Amino acid sequence: MAARPKFPRCKRLDLLCLLVAALWGAGAGQMRYSVPEETDKGSFVGDIAKDLGLEPPALAERGVRIVSRGRKQLFALNPRGGSLVTAGRIDREELCAQSARCLVNFNILVEDKLSIYSVEVEIRDINDNAPRFGVEELELKISETTPPGFRIPLKSAHDADVGENTLQKYELNPNDHFSLDVRSGADGNKYPELVLERALDREAENVHHLVLLASDGGDPVLTGTSRIRVTVLDVNDNAPVFAQPEYRVSVPENVPVGSRILTVTATDADEGSNAQVTYFLEKNPGKNSEVFELKSTSGDIEIIKNLDYEDAKFHEIDIEAQDGPGLLTRTKVIVTVLDVNDNAPEFYMTSATSSVSEDSPAGTVIALFNVHDRDSGQNAFITCSVPQNLPFKLERSVDNYHRLVTTRALDREQISYYNITVTAQDGGNPSLFTNAYIWLQVADINDNPPAFTHTSYSAYIPENNPRGASIFSVAAYDPDGYDNAHITYSLAEGTLQGAPLSSYISINSDTGVLYALRSFDYEQFRDLQLWVTAQDSGDPPLSSNVSLSLFLLDQNDNAPEILYPTLPTDGSTGVELAPRSAEPGYLVTKVVAVDRDSGQNAWLSYRLLKASEPGLFAVGLHTGEVRTARALLDRDALKQSLVVAVQDHGQPSLSATVTLTVAVADSIPDVLADLGSLEPSTNPDDSGLTLYLVVAVAAVSCVFLAFVIVLLALRMRRWHKSRLLQAAGGGLAGVGASHFVGVDGVRAFLKTYSHEVSLTADSRKSHVIFPQPNYADTLISHESCGKRDFLSGPQSLLEDKGEETFSQVN
Repeated sequence: MAARPKFPRCKRLDLLCLLVAALWGAGAGQMRYSVPEETDKGSFVGDIAKDLGLEPPALAERGVRIVSRGRKQLFALNPRGGSLVTAGRIDREELCAQSARCLVNFNILVEDKLSIYSVEVEIRDINDNAPRFGVEELELKISETTPPGFRIPLKSAHDADVGENTLQKYELNPNDHFSLDVRSGADGNKYPELVLERALDREAENVHHLVLLASDGGDPVLTGTSRIRVTVLDVNDNAPVFAQPEYRVSVPENVPVGSRILTVTATDADEGSNAQVTYFLEKNPGKNSEVFELKSTSGDIEIIKNLDYEDAKFHEIDIEAQDGPGLLTRTKVIVTVLDVNDNAPEFYMTSATSSVSEDSPAGTVIALFNVHDRDSGQNAFITCSVPQNLPFKLERSVDNYHRLVTTRALDREQISYYNITVTAQDGGNPSLFTNAYIWLQVADINDNPPAFTHTSYSAYIPENNPRGASIFSVAAYDPDGYDNAHITYSLAEGTLQGAPLSSYISINSDTGVLYALRSFDYEQFRDLQLWVTAQDSGDPPLSSNVSLSLFLLDQNDNAPEILYPTLPTDGSTGVELAPRSAEPGYLVTKVVAVDRDSGQNAWLSYRLLKASEPGLFAVGLHTGEVRTARALLDRDALKQSLVVAVQDHGQPSLSATVTLTVAVADSIPDVLADLGSLEPSTNPDDSGLTLYLVVAVAAVSCVFLAFVIVLLALRMRRWHKSRLLQAAGGGLAGVGASHFVGVDGVRAFLKTYSHEVSLTADSRKSHVIFPQPNYADTLISHESCGKRDFLSGPQSLLEDKGEETFSQVN
């Protein structure tokens, strides 16, 4: 091969060239530097901080770093000095082989602004490689009849360096028969030729030993030697001749191993063994001998290793043809490798974030990456894309850099993370593609208040519940995450019957379970209205409210309460009057009872437990009316004692009893006479009995007057309460108010009674009383007034005083 042209050594010119290149690079947005190969690690290359317009400490603060595509990092940044230094030993020959200029390109990333700057560093060659010959000893055979001036091409030396450091000259050791001539080829390389100066005499000297010296132009000069052994033969004065001075062939890089790509042919004008040509690959240092194989007899060139356009775009093969005696000639085969689309695009992720806040604005940068395809031409034309249904897009930057940015604000509650597939597809046919996957977490902000599962809640709780019992549970859901979704529950402040709600109900702030702080009484209140607040732990916190209605369920915890007859306060026993002429079914009296419970627990039934005369009286099961079951007989006792039980329908049922005394007589005098006859007087003096009767009549008159006054007062009080109940309860508005008697909200139908006085008696004295207050709850109809026979004395007294019959409404 011919030596490369020498470059003039002029330091001033070099400095001027570097200065002009630096100025041109700065103006073009690219920084250019130069460094010799084989320098120590940490050697200065260029002042990056100065060229970027930054102070050295700012390099680390702004995240300035080197990014490159998959290549071993050759340079590093000195954060203290702000300079670009070598990261290790750099071998120019390993990087660029025989290229005249060796350029290393990479990028500088300013991470805080995501700015990219191109850097180009030229690796200057030093003389670190000596010329080398393919063989250490070359054997030549020359006929003794060869005339002087005969030229014999010799094996060329190869120097991996370039420029002045590459091979410059050949020298041959002094001898009497041979000289050296160096010929420059069309490719610029130098080819040594051995020139016969004097005719050879095999009989005088049949072997000549020569030494060929190859020198480069470095400082110091490096050399390589090859020993030449010249054997003198007879009569072979023609060397083989190739059909073409140079062969060229183009093959695709995916050609199968073992394929024949070319056949070279050479002919020899001699005859016999002197015309037998054998082909050889010149054993030059390099990889060609590992890729191609030459058939020595046929001249076929076959591929023994896969070609790769990305490793080498062409190969130069030196082929020798040698005849039987040893004369040879040389030719060159240039194999051009054609690119096929066998490389998919490659991703180099420069910077990426794994989390982004859901309130980030559109245009937020998610990732910065570079895409490269090792193919060429259309096969290296890359198109990048992301799925259209995602809120992201790609923005192209310089030097095949792309930015992945958001197109709108994100919502973590709809999608909490994205697995983004970025597809890079080349322009080959068929095209190849590569996918890169970016996992992005959407960070939560507190933008959703807690929400209850229902718009309102209602619960039913039996009364008499144990204290501290769990009575209900509410639940709220917050679509946010982490602390923004941590919910605490509380009750709104309020009062019930003058006491704060917090003294009745408490709530677990973490679970939303409500607890009763006291035992509830249905008879005190029947429902409880609450507001429950759910608040998250965000900053600022958000909250929501929901209404909760607690309804008490009644339990049978109250026994029936007998309103009539009531036990007199003076210690006597109330007496009901039944005329002897009463027919069966005659209404003697009515037991009036109420139950503070409600529903089935307040349904009352009446029954007769005990009677002094069985079969004489009967009690209405549902009305409590005491009626005669048969006609009264003379043999029936004047004083009848009845025990009536009142029972509710609760589970278990509760009951109450009342004892009634019924006096059988047609009139009050009869009553008094009969009561007097019930017990014989201990005093035989009749005048004493008369005195007792007079006192009794006077007492009855006083009691009757007091009864009228109390009756009027009770009437007014009941009337006032009826007005209040009419305003509160509209369910009974359709029923006449005069047909009800109500106690504590319990209303019962009562019947009208015709008698308004009764008698009481004990074992020691007999007197007439008028228990009109006991009838204050009795409804009296005009019809019953017309049909009933009242006691003449009290009735006429009422008529004289102009009193009217009262009806009580409750």
